[in-house]
Amino acid sequence: MNTLFTACLAAEILMSLVSFCVYAYDKRQAKTGGWRVPERTLLLLALAFGAPGALAGMRVMHHKTLKKRFTLTVPTLLVLQLALLSYLFSQI
Repeated sequence: MNTLFTACLAAEILMSLVSFCVYAYDKRQAKTGGWRVPERTLLLLALAFGAPGALAGMRVMHHKTLKKRFTLTVPTLLVLQLALLSYLFSQI
């Protein structure tokens, strides 16, 4: 199997788990009035191969779903990341 594809797929899975957990943490902090995760950090996690987890966190926890910045950026990043994985898979 292509090493680059394997590495990108592993990064996608790991960063998605991290993103989902951070979105869940931020939602809990929002409800309890605690220290919040900056929006920039949430978007950077999505950019760093964490878009599937970020989108899942947005949907499952109804977090950042009213922010246009998130509702446009995260799905776009997901499509781009899936396109990259598809391309790398086709090169195997």
